[in-house]
Amino acid sequence: MYFYAARQPILDIDKNLYAYELLFRDSLDNVFPEIDADEATSKMIEASQFNLGISEFTANKPAFINFTLETISQGYPQMLSTDEVVVEILETVKPGKRLLAACKDLHQKGYTLALDDYKHQNVWAHFYPYISIIKVDVLATSAEEIAEIKAAIKTFPKIKLLAEKVETHQQYQQALAQGFELFQGYFFAKPEMVKSKNLSPSQMAMAELLYESSKPELDLASITSVFERDVTLSYKLLRYVNSAVFMRQTEISSIKQALVTLGSVELKRFIGLMFASSVNPDKPSQLINLSMARAKFCELVTPEIKAPINTSIAFLIGLLSMIDAILDEKLEDVLAKLPLADDIKKPLLTGKGVMAAVIKLVELIEKAQWDKTTLVMEKLGLDKEQVIKHYNEALAWADEQTKASLS
Repeated sequence: MYFYAARQPILDIDKNLYAYELLFRDSLDNVFPEIDADEATSKMIEASQFNLGISEFTANKPAFINFTLETISQGYPQMLSTDEVVVEILETVKPGKRLLAACKDLHQKGYTLALDDYKHQNVWAHFYPYISIIKVDVLATSAEEIAEIKAAIKTFPKIKLLAEKVETHQQYQQALAQGFELFQGYFFAKPEMVKSKNLSPSQMAMAELLYESSKPELDLASITSVFERDVTLSYKLLRYVNSAVFMRQTEISSIKQALVTLGSVELKRFIGLMFASSVNPDKPSQLINLSMARAKFCELVTPEIKAPINTSIAFLIGLLSMIDAILDEKLEDVLAKLPLADDIKKPLLTGKGVMAAVIKLVELIEKAQWDKTTLVMEKLGLDKEQVIKHYNEALAWADEQTKASLS
């Protein structure tokens, strides 16, 4: 049994990770409208208790989980701690005395409550003392309606407005101007193209390391030389190799010792993460985390595909699949600056081939579009259960690596 869910980040006004919404599916074959909402919530809670914990899946950030009136009445929210969950009341739930009493009870017990896809009705004013977040679909709600909502909650300053389905930088800026404090959507993953950025000397060193790490056999002398020319990179390397992730008994005291101790596999991962995080330090760490999760997913999945794909190359392709978003630059322009082999560049630029299909697969999983994943998995000859297992493992691994490497 696996936890079939995708997590969608919710960012605060500074683009820092605030929470995740968990998008539940009964299996990879199901689409949400075909699943009873009560059953979906109950299985989500069951999964959190007996399989993969909610806090582990969300890197100890709160999880927005949809609840119906029935699942709230059955006490399902209370199976999770107040720190783990935001009780998101589905838009299909009608305001009434039974729901009001339940909201009051959960509020008194310390739970955070949110109204999903909010459409303003005066009756909701009775709920405002117990509500902390109101989610508004900015694609389906007019500026006038948003102004009406703001006026209605004016005397409840603790209520935060969350803008859903923010898909462009322009929509994000508009939502900011309208007073939203939380944001959810794909704008952070595919931001608008701003301007081309040149790589700094440190970033050029990272590009050189990236090239070295893409070779079948690592040239330890060349890699050591690059690290020794850059104090910042050396510091990061030593911090990483001495981190709790590796639980080493003795500390590392030299660059060469650190490289040898890490080994080629861990070193390639470290270089990939450092490149992604260094090319645009102003980007939210969640974007780096998502890149790392993709990279690890590609590394785990490719050995099960009947094609001669090097796992290190698969890792690098997964990592670079979001480099355009990280740099705010066209993908072809970014890759033109990097001395990488064609078998790394081609899947990303053409969208063709086995690795391009793997990238498409992980993108669909991220968006919880499970119905479409089936076709891709059949094409690749992958087992559904193993795919979701690898995806969960990749998320957990990325969380650990990001904490260790960016500290």
